[in-house]
Amino acid sequence: MVRNAITLTDRRLATNGPNFCYPAQFSFDGAKSMPYSYIVLGTGRQTTASAYDLAMFGDAGKITLADADLAHAQSAADRVNRLLGRPVAQALALDVCDETAVRRILRGHDVVLSGVPYFLNLALTKIAISVGVSFCDLGGNTDIVRQQHALDAQAKRGGVRIVPDCGMGPGMGNTLAVYAMSLLDQPEHVYLFDGGIPRHPQLPWNYLLSFNIEGLTNEYYGGVTLLRGGQLVQAPCFTELEMVDVPPIGMLEAFIVAGGVSTAPWTFHGKLKTYQLKILRYPGTFAQLKAFSDLGLYELDPVEVDGEPVIPRHVFHALYEPKVSAAVVDDVCIIRAHAVGIKNGRETNAVVEVIDYYDQATGFTSMQRTTGWHLSIVASLMAQGRTPVGSVPLELAVPGDAFVREARRRGLAITERVSPA
Repeated sequence: MVRNAITLTDRRLATNGPNFCYPAQFSFDGAKSMPYSYIVLGTGRQTTASAYDLAMFGDAGKITLADADLAHAQSAADRVNRLLGRPVAQALALDVCDETAVRRILRGHDVVLSGVPYFLNLALTKIAISVGVSFCDLGGNTDIVRQQHALDAQAKRGGVRIVPDCGMGPGMGNTLAVYAMSLLDQPEHVYLFDGGIPRHPQLPWNYLLSFNIEGLTNEYYGGVTLLRGGQLVQAPCFTELEMVDVPPIGMLEAFIVAGGVSTAPWTFHGKLKTYQLKILRYPGTFAQLKAFSDLGLYELDPVEVDGEPVIPRHVFHALYEPKVSAAVVDDVCIIRAHAVGIKNGRETNAVVEVIDYYDQATGFTSMQRTTGWHLSIVASLMAQGRTPVGSVPLELAVPGDAFVREARRRGLAITERVSPA
């Protein structure tokens, strides 16, 4: 369902910087506030925060929270309605593997927000395109995201907008990187750092799980494609350890994990020399996680134990998750986008950073706020016609300045500084 006409006229809005010219050139014509209809697939912690945000800031007339577990969906809807003081969210039982049911339910909505496991998003994208509904998700796997972008022509024909891989990372990180680049005349290098960590770490783990453990171990396995020296390179997980000072948190470890930059290295290939991300953790975490990796505990191929096949990653989940879980996750999320390039003829640094904390008033963790709200901001921009039609990489689809304005409106503390290198 397309609400606003798109014209290919505004180069600055599309590129988020004066020296890039991408296919996502557009301006939106006559977009105005009106009630939109959103459907959220999977009612986990992050998407419950998305639903709340859509009702607060996304001009939502109706929000459907759909989950295979109706009680879970109802609990999420009740929480959203209770926080808002009005009945905007409704619950629905839906098996997202039932194509006929999904096709029927999606019709008539403006935007689908998917928080289901990443391996289901390609099929859901195809259904959304076929019924003429825009679609965004929390992603989690770059190979699948690139397959979603291969549907660009079909999405254009259907007049819908597809923006995968939203959330805290790679979502907000890439969006803030685009904004940091826009503060320079000619960006050349981008260095991203992000992490969700407890405010009060406890030994021996110094970590609290704030999202699905499947997503966590997906980040800890394999490697990632980065842009180095202008070339696409593969970097393995648990390498390139360094220490980074993050006031007021202190010194943190930073190292390579998988997936954090999504499609951005391909997007900026030939335009930037560097595009990379390192995850942030408290000191001592790197050695623990690398030891688990070296032992093979993130592997998915079964090993034989007492004559029975056992998947090492499932063993790790069973052992690790109880150790890093808590009823209340008092966390802090950090995203730092550091762009280096030329401004006014001089080499210049542009640093954009958000440090966000657990919110006692709503009970939303910082991970819920940064992950869920990035997804909901993107969804609201899509509903308003402020992203291009087609299946477009996040870093091209979402204007950095528009996102920063929306995030600040929600109380996310985004700082920026530009200084000589």
